[in-house]
Amino acid sequence: MHELSELIEALDLQQIADNRFRAKNAGGGRDVIFGGQMLGQEIVAAHRTQPQKEVKTVHTIFARGGMVTEDTELEVDTMHNGRTFGSVSVTTWQGKRLIARSQVLMHAVEPDLMRHADPMPKVETPDIVPIREYEFTGYEMGVIGGINVSDPDVVAPPDLDVWIRFKGSPDDVLTSQCLLAYSTDGFLIGTSMLPHKGIGMGQAHSGISTGVVSHTLTFHEPFKASEWMLLDQHVPYAGRGRIYGQANVFKQDGTLIASFVQDSMVRHFPEGQSSAGREGSVF
Repeated sequence: MHELSELIEALDLQQIADNRFRAKNAGGGRDVIFGGQMLGQEIVAAHRTQPQKEVKTVHTIFARGGMVTEDTELEVDTMHNGRTFGSVSVTTWQGKRLIARSQVLMHAVEPDLMRHADPMPKVETPDIVPIREYEFTGYEMGVIGGINVSDPDVVAPPDLDVWIRFKGSPDDVLTSQCLLAYSTDGFLIGTSMLPHKGIGMGQAHSGISTGVVSHTLTFHEPFKASEWMLLDQHVPYAGRGRIYGQANVFKQDGTLIASFVQDSMVRHFPEGQSSAGREGSVF
C-alpha cells in the first residue's frame, strides 16, 4: 500500500523548459510504470500549455514500458490553440526511449444547445457493495457481484461494474480528471477474460502476456474524484491476441461523466520470450 499523496505528487510536473516537464512515478508492485499514471501526467502537461481550457479527450498509444525507478520527461507540441478548441501532442520519454504519446483535445465549455445522455444501469450502491482499498490508501474500489477477475475458474459475461473513489483527494477539475484516468486503465483486460474458463488476471505477466496498447478517454461533465463513480465496462471482442473494451463512467446520482475505450494485447508469450524478461513483464 502507498499513500494517495504519492500519486498526487506524481501528477505535479516540474517544468524544465518551454513545453517540457519532468515527472516522478508513483510506486507499484513491479518496476513498470502504470499506464493510468501516464494518462494523468499527459493530461496535466496538456493543461499546463493551455490552462484556460478543460481537457475533453485524450487518446494515448503506449509504445513500450517504462521503469518506475526512473523519472520521465514529457514534451508538448501544440497543434492548435483557438478560442473554443485546442489540441496538443504529448510525448513521454524515459531517456532516449519513447514510452507513450497522446493526442489531447481541449475545449472552452459552452452552454447547451441540446442535451441527452445514456442512463446509469441499475446496480447495487456503494453502501451495499464490499469496499476495499486498492494500491493507494484512499483509492477505494468495490466490484459489483464480487467477481474476481484474477480467478481463472470464474466464468461470467464480459461485463464488470466497479465503484471507485479517491477518498480525500483534491476536488479541482484537473486532479479529478487525472485520477479518473488512472482508474480507467486497469479493468478491461480482466473483464475480457471472464467468459474463458482457465484464464484470469492472476496469470498476467507470468502465464500469459498482456498489455494496454491504446486508450481513449473522453470527459463529458464535471465531477469530483473524491466521490463515488461507477465504471460500467463491457468487452465486445476478444481474438487474434487482442481485446477491445469500452465503458461509461457515472456519478452516483446517475450523471454520465466520461466514456473510454481500450485496445489491449492478451496472448501467449512469443516463442523464445520469457515472462522473466523485462519486455515480457510489460507486454
